Amino acid sequence: MFTAHTALAGGIMTNTNQSASYIRMLARDASLGIDAVYYNPAGLTRLSDGLHLSLNNQSIWQTRKIDNSFPLLNDGHYQGDVTAPLFPSVYAVYKTGRLAVSAGFMPVGGGGGAEYERGLPSFETAFATVPAQLTAFGLPTTAYDIDIAFEGSSIFFGGQLGVSYQIADMVDVYGGLRYVTATNTYKGHLRNFTVNPSHPLNAGGGMVSGSEFLNNLAAVASGAAQSVQPLIDGGAGSLTLDQAVTMELITQDQAMQLAGGLGAMYDEAMSISQVQGAYTTVSLTASGFAGELTDRRVDARQTGSAIAPLLGVNLQLSDQLNIGIKYEFLTKLELENDTEVDETGMFPDGAKTRSDMPAMLSVGAAYRATPQLNIAGGVHYYFDKSADYGKTIDGSRVANDVVIDNNFIELALGLEYDVTQNLLVSAGYLRTITGVNEKYHSDLSHSLSTHSLGLGGRYAINEMVAVNLGFLMTFYDEDQRNFSFPGLPAFTEVYNREVMVVAFGLDLKF
Repeated sequence: MFTAHTALAGGIMTNTNQSASYIRMLARDASLGIDAVYYNPAGLTRLSDGLHLSLNNQSIWQTRKIDNSFPLLNDGHYQGDVTAPLFPSVYAVYKTGRLAVSAGFMPVGGGGGAEYERGLPSFETAFATVPAQLTAFGLPTTAYDIDIAFEGSSIFFGGQLGVSYQIADMVDVYGGLRYVTATNTYKGHLRNFTVNPSHPLNAGGGMVSGSEFLNNLAAVASGAAQSVQPLIDGGAGSLTLDQAVTMELITQDQAMQLAGGLGAMYDEAMSISQVQGAYTTVSLTASGFAGELTDRRVDARQTGSAIAPLLGVNLQLSDQLNIGIKYEFLTKLELENDTEVDETGMFPDGAKTRSDMPAMLSVGAAYRATPQLNIAGGVHYYFDKSADYGKTIDGSRVANDVVIDNNFIELALGLEYDVTQNLLVSAGYLRTITGVNEKYHSDLSHSLSTHSLGLGGRYAINEMVAVNLGFLMTFYDEDQRNFSFPGLPAFTEVYNREVMVVAFGLDLKF
């Protein structure tokens, strides 16, 4: 439930928004620029000889919206704000002759923190049922309130090294490794749960602490059960309270207190033994119920690391047409809990869970249609069904084919136009199509298809320095999951998001 990934452009777990040039164009899979370290590493042999560096940062703002129609919630609208002011990518290449050695550092997954000031529906739903449960228990209750907050962050950094080599005039190859370190953090609380039960212990009928009220009720009920034990020991257990008053075994006030303390549970035909049994049940039930409504905190961290191979091929078929192909192998990540506080039982210290990054195949082409116009396209295919994302349903691990019908795919189209020798402008469109089914979705982990539009430009200050600027907007396809709850009509949970990205990149050549 707490798994919160912040992948933007890319698959379920993978970020492909790894340069300012990408943000302004969205189709870089056949790139022959410095950002080819990530997008088309085999094409790095086409750079000029020397040392090339690229420094990029993106500032990302995302709003997550969740609307839950569970009928007992106070308010079914939840919003989480994700901010990532620093989302850096750094690339370095040394090119000499047919050989290029490259290195890169980038957030290959995650990259932000999500803060939900009202928590999430999965946190609140259980508490929203309490008034109905108390009413059914004989304590008429109409309202609740609770302070819920949650903040989660996820960042998967990747550092890669590789070698590219031109084996023929038209063919370049690449081999490399990427080392991924993953860190997830979870902080949150559930506290100050209040209700308004109608009961002598809450004479005013106002909002009171749920756990305190129930603990007081448990203590009073236990005392009431003990108070009638002498009557039972004296052989009066089969009498009703009215009969005990008539026989002057108890006073009318005592009878009224015993009857009133049971509220709607009391029946005039109940014997004193049955009254004692009812109070014992109230005491045990209220005590157990109070334990479920106490304040809870979570402060946990998950970390893990893994290495995955990378392969690439570049085909420069002509001066106008270039094709880039890259394959990233499955990154098998196992995350281990480092838990400071866990009053929910969800993050046992030292427990391990899988959180793989899937294998991915990208194929792209760039065509110089005119001396000024470059047209580029690309396809990314993520092998989600072969990865282990550690998904659970109702607390039990499930196989990927239960929650994923098809692998994730991306389709990109980009245009660049040279306005002058030093200035170009660009724009791009990206369509992502998720393959998950309804069972995959939860309020903290859902995968939605998207449409993205990017634009920007590049300005070469001189032969050694160039600046890239990009702006991206992503629009998500709304999706939902249907739920059921015993005794209530079916309800839905609707997911949507909005994303804006501003990127800056500095390319240097020595």
